[in-house]
Amino acid sequence: MVRVRPGHPGRHPDAIPVNAISVRSLAKTFVRGFLRRKTVALRGIDLDVPEGVVFGFLGPNGAGKTTTIKILMGLLFPTAGSARIYGVPAGTRAAKAQVGYLPERPYFYEYLTARELLDLVGRLYGLDRSERSRRTERLLERVGMTHAADRPLRSYSKGMLQRVGLAQALLPETPLLVLDEPASGLDPIGRKDVRDIVLEEKRKGKTIFFSTHILADASTMCDRVAIIAGGRIRGVGSLDEMLERRIDRIDVVFSIPEEARPALADALPSAVRRTPEGDVASFSDHDAVQAFLRAVLAAGGEVHEVVPHRQTLEEIFVEKTASRAPAATEGGS
Repeated sequence: MVRVRPGHPGRHPDAIPVNAISVRSLAKTFVRGFLRRKTVALRGIDLDVPEGVVFGFLGPNGAGKTTTIKILMGLLFPTAGSARIYGVPAGTRAAKAQVGYLPERPYFYEYLTARELLDLVGRLYGLDRSERSRRTERLLERVGMTHAADRPLRSYSKGMLQRVGLAQALLPETPLLVLDEPASGLDPIGRKDVRDIVLEEKRKGKTIFFSTHILADASTMCDRVAIIAGGRIRGVGSLDEMLERRIDRIDVVFSIPEEARPALADALPSAVRRTPEGDVASFSDHDAVQAFLRAVLAAGGEVHEVVPHRQTLEEIFVEKTASRAPAATEGGS
């Protein structure tokens, strides 16, 4: 039996921090069939995941998310470029020992029960019997599967298998969790449970890297996100920075005497909305807002409120991924 033991390889407590994940110029081309047809899945992506953050890897189906994760886990070899886990080449035994992994479509020995599966994972990680038992029982309760712990996995629904898959990823207590579509197949309660677990692991100092196309999950969990489409990174940054710099429009709520309104003709946008709070004029750039504010005050009017409206993560996602040809990937994403 091959055993792996978690823990940063060769890391001294006073060592200079390294990224949990570092990817440079990563490319993957699949060659299939007798005619050796090529399908480009990744087109030279760069990505850094700092320690201690929840990092969302966002993209539509076929964008290259699962291909990237499989390379990180050593399940695929890149065509070009490199991927490292805590500075160690991805796919090596030392790198794998740092990662708890939930695949996109978890497949387990279907004749095992959930309790037996978690015990097997604990044995692979070299845990003794008492520690395996302790962690198994704690995690079965944590993912809400105690009631079905002794049923064979072949009788489980997709959502139940997803919960057990999350438990086996958590069992070795590694510093990094890599979760491929962790909320797939879960109902709203299950998705909330996953969010709670991810945030709890972050509070423990863990790094969580997860792929998803469920933007609501990313909005509530992530410190940083990367958007991938067509095998290329289209945007990356902290969630706050990404949303802060994306002002869609600016509304100015104002009032002005009717006789003074013609003085605003040049500064007013084509449409002004009447509301109980006052008239509302909408602008798309700061210079136009400044000119309008000066005109209102010069005409003897009042400015009640200036409200910037920022793009949502969903709007940014659609903008970044629109009309991008999907990268056909092994596993479909």
